[in-house]
Amino acid sequence: MQDAIEPRLEQILDFCGEDPVERVFLEDVARRNLGRFTAFTENGRLTALCHVGANVVPSGVGCARFAAAAARGRARMIIGDERAVDELWQDLAALMPSPRDDRPGQPVYAISDTPPPGETGLRPATDKDFDLLLPACAAAHEEEIGVDPMERDPDGFRWRTRSQIEEGRSWLWVERDTILFKAEASAWTPAAAQVQQVWVDPPARNKGYAQRGMRDLCRLLLGEVPTVCLFVRPENAPAIRVYEAIGMKRHGAYRSLIF
Repeated sequence: MQDAIEPRLEQILDFCGEDPVERVFLEDVARRNLGRFTAFTENGRLTALCHVGANVVPSGVGCARFAAAAARGRARMIIGDERAVDELWQDLAALMPSPRDDRPGQPVYAISDTPPPGETGLRPATDKDFDLLLPACAAAHEEEIGVDPMERDPDGFRWRTRSQIEEGRSWLWVERDTILFKAEASAWTPAAAQVQQVWVDPPARNKGYAQRGMRDLCRLLLGEVPTVCLFVRPENAPAIRVYEAIGMKRHGAYRSLIF
């Protein structure tokens, strides 16, 4: 049986370049020298890659081979291409506790054509926005994941929220202290930017702000990268309507196992 290797950066980048949307997180983490990777090769080329950390993210073929490495971590989530996660979980399920949530079939959306302007006040977040953004980011996280991050890891969540602002990965449109739209980039490479935690304050919902905000965010990001992408729960019909209305197209599916 072939042994796993610790891949070199150039091997990871070549592998991720084969599908820069599906593998955007893996490439982003590798470029920033974060986390640990294990991989399998054939003729010197990666055929399967897995990030092992708080998130376990498999990609490629034969991902069941990563089960032992994934089991050694304390993953809060296993997430990635649905087929790769299916393969991994077949062998990993016996080695880990049951997930509290299993989300198959999460559509991945991508856009490369610039949408019409949303004519919003969207702008990069600054340190002055931190106190306004923190509860919105926490609420968006709880709405998406089902866990209040300010109870599970308040210091870590504050640090991550502030880091996103400082790294230029957080944007918002705010009027009279109401967030009409906000979002962050969860991954960013030369080929793609992945958007996460799209949020509109509840009193401002159902008024078209999300679609307008997404138009302007995509316009901004498409000035920097060729493609903007995201994934969404299949039951989140309002969000899917927004993404499809601005011209995003399906690009595969993810599966998430949340512990």
